[in-house]
Amino acid sequence: MRILGIDPGLHATGYGVISASSEGLRLISAGAIHPSSPRVALGRRLQELYDGLREVIATSQPQALALESVYTHHEYLTTAALMAHARGVICLLGAQQGIPLIEYLPTRVKKALTGQGHASKEQVSCAVGMWLNVDASAWTSDVTDALALAIAHAQISQVHAAIPVLANRRARQRQGTMLASMIT
Repeated sequence: MRILGIDPGLHATGYGVISASSEGLRLISAGAIHPSSPRVALGRRLQELYDGLREVIATSQPQALALESVYTHHEYLTTAALMAHARGVICLLGAQQGIPLIEYLPTRVKKALTGQGHASKEQVSCAVGMWLNVDASAWTSDVTDALALAIAHAQISQVHAAIPVLANRRARQRQGTMLASMIT
């Protein structure tokens, strides 16, 4: 499965595409889209973000899109409002392309990667490098955060996919035990 993780922003939107298979995780592409400066009209910057992400999607053909859930402190409401514009573009593009959108809280992503829900940016970056077997030190936090989202989705969806298998196995074991007790 190809997963596109996106860390939205109007100054820089990080993206990371990975492939998750039974052989593990593999980096496909990663980078950042830098819309024009804040002096350019908001609509134009959002169009640039849309066009850049559309190209990433066309090139990488992801089957899932992982995005950070909205979370903000009351002191950063303006930032959250601006971030909502970028998130809207991402959600729209995902819907237009028919790509399922999955959202994760930052603490859930950090826990999936590092085992700690309050890991630092440096710890997340190091974990991204370890998970993908690459040197992540050259990437900005926008890129490592996007890759962290993709990796977290791969890990979380793998765990959820295993749950029905385990539940079915346990049910079959109980049925077998019940059948055995009925026969004897």
